[in-house]
Amino acid sequence: MSRVIGRLLVLGCLATGIASCGGGGDAGSSMSATEPVDITVADVGFATPESVLHDEQADVYLVSNINGSPTDHDGNGFISRLSVDGDVLDLKWIDGESGGVTLNAPKGMALAGDLLYVADIDCIRMFDRSTGAAAGEECVPNSSFLNDVASAIDGGILFTDTGLDPTFSPSGTDAVYRLDDSGRSTVIANAQLGAPNGVLDTRDGPLVVTFMSGEVFRVGMSGNYTSVSDASERQLDGVVALADGRILASSWGESCVMELAADGAMSCIISGLEAPADIGVDRGRERVLVPLFNGNAVVIRSVP
Repeated sequence: MSRVIGRLLVLGCLATGIASCGGGGDAGSSMSATEPVDITVADVGFATPESVLHDEQADVYLVSNINGSPTDHDGNGFISRLSVDGDVLDLKWIDGESGGVTLNAPKGMALAGDLLYVADIDCIRMFDRSTGAAAGEECVPNSSFLNDVASAIDGGILFTDTGLDPTFSPSGTDAVYRLDDSGRSTVIANAQLGAPNGVLDTRDGPLVVTFMSGEVFRVGMSGNYTSVSDASERQLDGVVALADGRILASSWGESCVMELAADGAMSCIISGLEAPADIGVDRGRERVLVPLFNGNAVVIRSVP
């Protein structure tokens, strides 16, 4: 269905205030109507893909690959680059087995300024967004399962610790963090958060979805949090905002991408997705990008 994407981008930014709100890297394609797509990228060498991110400047999709256990410091994680048509441009663009690179079990990713930030068990790794070269790290004492990363509206990034040990039992380190522009990380929420997974910054405060408790909550300025959607068996993973302001979350329990309504109700809009992990979004083309954790595949689907 034809839409004026430029207007939606403006309205969506005003509605959500998300830090990364904007068009695609190719202004000609991102600002025009697009045909619906349903692309599955499989059998190309993905190894437990956990997160997909649209780099709007380069107009490519980045895929983090755990390549083993999510909690093993095995040094073999990698990040792939895909074209927007689903072609593999570089399977191991950033490779934990390359000299000068540390990458164990990469999960969530975010872009801020010239850097790509990647959650990696107990550290946030930083890489040059253009070249993929290592650009530093911020390790977090007493963390156990750093998971999602999101750019923050006022600069820096947000990230979560899902609080799981190697047996995937609660470790008690559940937390939501902020990493500021100076490279200092601080806790903005902790204490029995239900295994916080996906995080999205908004003008009303960070929105967090949880895996173990299957709820959605918003973090306040003082670190308090309020429920948006009650506990469930949805096993929520990633959360993103579309250009028109709609909020989507991936659900392992429902095997689908769900839409979050203003009243907290959630409905499945893309079904049949086994173990959909940390979803991304191509706002200019109105696409959701879904890593299939157990299927070693990435699904690129137009949003209904």
